[in-house]
Amino acid sequence: MWAVENGITNGVSESAFAPNENCSRGQIVTFLWRANGSPEPSATENPFADVAETDYYYDAVMWAVENGITQGVGDGKFAPSDCCTRGQIVTFLYRSVSE
Repeated sequence: MWAVENGITNGVSESAFAPNENCSRGQIVTFLWRANGSPEPSATENPFADVAETDYYYDAVMWAVENGITQGVGDGKFAPSDCCTRGQIVTFLYRSVSE
């Protein structure tokens, strides 16, 4: 309820949250970005071929890059649709509070 009430996520539909579903890298970075107030990124250069300006997670990914939270998965990719591992999640969290 906290996440919905605070604009972190709105679930998978109007009536479902799907707490046992996996989250993608794009979703996790977006949750983290929203939890930090959805700050407008100042980065203008997108380092990832698989992240487009029209993607819902674009600003979140750019914010995460400029704040040292992620460097992607290599080869100029962020892999936004890949499942986010527990290791990746805790790394994102650690880096976000260690800015």
